[in-house]
This record gives sequence, C-alpha cells and structure tokens, in this order.
Amino acid sequence: MAASRRLARKLPSLISRHQRLISPETDAPELTESPTTSASIPLDPSLPVLPLAVSHLSPPNPLPVLPSAHASSPASLFRLLRRARHHPRLAALDLHILLAAADASSAFRPDHGLTSLLAARLAASRRLPSLQRLLELVLTRPCPCADDSIFACPELLPTLRKAIIAFAASGDIPAASQALASLRRVADSPLPAEFYNIILHALSRLRRHDDAIRFYGEMTSVHRVNPDAYTFNILINSSCRAEGVDAAMRWFGEMQRRSCAPTGVSFNTLMRGFIREGRYKEGIKVAREMLELGVGLSVASMEILIGGLCCGSEALKAAEVFAEFWGDGVVPEGFDCFELVDALCRGGKVDRAVEAVDMVLERNMKCCLSVPAGVTVLECLMKAGKLDEVCRLMWIMIDQGIVPDAISCNCIFEALCEAGRTADANQLRVFAKEKGFEADGETYHVLVQGFGRQGKRKEGKAVLDEMLDLGFIPNIASYNRLLGGLHK
Repeated sequence: MAASRRLARKLPSLISRHQRLISPETDAPELTESPTTSASIPLDPSLPVLPLAVSHLSPPNPLPVLPSAHASSPASLFRLLRRARHHPRLAALDLHILLAAADASSAFRPDHGLTSLLAARLAASRRLPSLQRLLELVLTRPCPCADDSIFACPELLPTLRKAIIAFAASGDIPAASQALASLRRVADSPLPAEFYNIILHALSRLRRHDDAIRFYGEMTSVHRVNPDAYTFNILINSSCRAEGVDAAMRWFGEMQRRSCAPTGVSFNTLMRGFIREGRYKEGIKVAREMLELGVGLSVASMEILIGGLCCGSEALKAAEVFAEFWGDGVVPEGFDCFELVDALCRGGKVDRAVEAVDMVLERNMKCCLSVPAGVTVLECLMKAGKLDEVCRLMWIMIDQGIVPDAISCNCIFEALCEAGRTADANQLRVFAKEKGFEADGETYHVLVQGFGRQGKRKEGKAVLDEMLDLGFIPNIASYNRLLGGLHK
C-alpha cells in the first residue's frame, strides 16, 4: 500500500509533463495514423482496457496513449513497470503497456531486462495467452544487446525457460513444445537436455507415458540431444507407475549403456517400485547395490526401505535390515526410526523395538530417535508392566536430551506412583527439569498424591512447597486439601 501511495503521488507530475496524455485530442491526428510497417503488434483482446489515471488529479484516458519517453525507452518502461508492480490498476496491465509501446514505434525493441521481468510475472500469475504474446514480441524484435554480437542475447534462454516451465506446469504441452521449437531456432548452440526434461516431466506427471516415450525418441533421434541423469530418472519413475518396475529396469539399463551415472533418485525409484509390488528381497538388494557403488543411503532411501517393509507387514525384516545397516555405520543422520518402532510395538515385538532404540542411544545419535519414537517405546513398556525398563530407558533418553512432553511424562509418573515408586518418578522429574522439562500442575499433583499414599510426608511436603512457589496452587483451600492428603 505504501508503494502504491508513493506511485500515485509521483505519477500525476509525470503525466502533467506529457500533454498527449492529459489532452489526447491535441495529438489525435498522430495517434489515429495507422503504422505503415508490418511490425505493429495489436493489443491482447483478452486483457481489460482500463484507464491509466491513478488519482483524481489526472482524467481517465485510454491506455494505448502513452508518454513518448516510455514508448521510446525500454529502460524507462522497465522502471515504470517495476514500480507499478503492486499498483492495483497498473499491475494487471503490464503487457498492455509494453504492446502499446511497441505498437507506437516500429523501432521499439524491449531489452532482456524488461522481457525477463514480464515473463516472470506472466508465468507466476498463469497468464498464458499473454505470455505467448510476449514470446511473439521477443522473437520478432530481438534484444538490442544482440546488435553488437553475432550471437543471440544471452538472457534469451532463461526468459524462454520460464515460459516453457509455465506452459508445462499448466498442462499445455503444445504451447510448451512450440516455445521449445522457437528457442531451438534462435539459439546459437544445441539446447541442453534440461529444456527437454521440463516437457518430459510434465508428460510423466500427466500420466501420458506413451507420449513421454515418444518425446524421448524425438529428443534423441531427431534433435540429437544427449539425455542426462534427470531424463532417465523421469522415465524410470514414469515406467514404474505405468508399466511396472521391470520396464523401469530396462530404462535403468539404457541409462548405464549411455554411460550416464545413476543417482540416488534412480535407485530410490527402483527400490520404491520393488517394494510397492511386494518384491522386498529385490528392494533390499537395490539398497545394498547403492552401498557397493558408493552412492550411499540417504534419509529418503531409508524411509522408502524401512517404511515400505513396515507397511508391508515385514516389521521384523525391517528391524533386521536396520540392525545390519546400523552395524555397518551407513544409516544417515536425520533418519527417524519412529516408523520402525511403531510397527514393532503394534505387532507386539516390544523387545525388538527396545533393541532398536538401544542401538541408537548407544552411539548417542539422538538425531535418529525422535521424541515420539521414544515415547512410543516407553508407553509399550509401561503397558507391559516393565517399569524397570521404563526407568532405565527414560533415564538414558533424558541424559541425551530426548525429553518427553509433559503429558507423556505425567502418564509415566502416574504409573510409577501407582506401583509405589514415587521416589523414582520424582528423580526422573528433577533430572528432566535440568534438561529443559517444564512440569505442570498435574505433574506435582501426581507426585504429592503418590508420596501421600506411601506415607512419605517429608518428600511430599517438599514437592508441595515447590508446587506452591511455582504458582500451581490457586488458593489456601487447595493447599490444605493436598497437605491433608499427606497426613492420612
């Protein structure tokens, strides 16, 4: 809004310096003359023709009547459009202004800064017909910086790349292909595979697998473009979804035949395909092949493998693979074993879940054990009545900075208090407080009642006084009631 107000204050003074805009009838003969050259570009009929007036100081006028300075200077027009970016009236008329300037003078040639700015705006706002009109202007009136060189403007490829991405993202494959063909004609050298991958990925995303295969054939045989790893990754992924992992393996072989090194994405896609089809042994084999080739396992690789095995009712197999990779030291930092722990606990394999957690805690890699994963194991142990194991595991977790939330801690403390182990619960609470745990009123209430049931008045009174100092006791009646519970 501040930019709009500043623009509204400055534009009247700008308009007042150009009598053609304030009094268009004085220049009517000049404006009504039709251009004699064929370079005139008509305005886009899909855009609204709104007045350029931005305040009550300037009367409304038709948009094509522009100041001559703006019509003849791309730099001035660039400054105007950049400043009018947030203006409520001028923001949607950026292409109109450019086409009007080009129509007013056959010698007007927008530079790459102006066309790149408009291409980015039109692509971001999904104004695809307007974007096509802009490309027509760019191709018919080249950038002035190409005059001093035998080569095309170096910024032409990024500008058309924005247009190709916008067309492909909207599903308009013909428009994207047409923009790519235009770019091939004006480019100084063969286009890299990056531009073809945009359309190839769009076809794969639209589930047009046959068209993607056909486009790849045209790319390699007709245009002689060498595919890269991204090209084959797109085809492998598309084949996995459309034809199955066996067809994807053929593309993987073609990738190696063309001396294109597979990436982690290539292996992850194949691994997901095998696991989706229930071929778990082959999926694990792909993971081992990644290690043999030196690609390494990423967090995404582990999530695909372990998560796929757990979802396929192969939690024990997932635990074995995790233990194997963990022993080899190839599990990446940042992989959360929550899904594995949760699947083992739901399957009644609490001991295996505890083993997995102990492996992580033994190496002090708390990044691989999130709070939900630790709480899941503690709750399963608590339901199984293994309170000794609960205390041991929770103590190690807290020592490494994995502090459960207040609700989980209260549930564990309550279970310990009901089992007559209030002192252990209080020790865990004090230790967790040193690591950042913030107890609430329910935490202290559970501990005070636990000490009261065990007849430990001194310890209970100390917890009650701490509870009072922290403001968790609203009135004297509540304090007396809790104190009376300690003397029963």
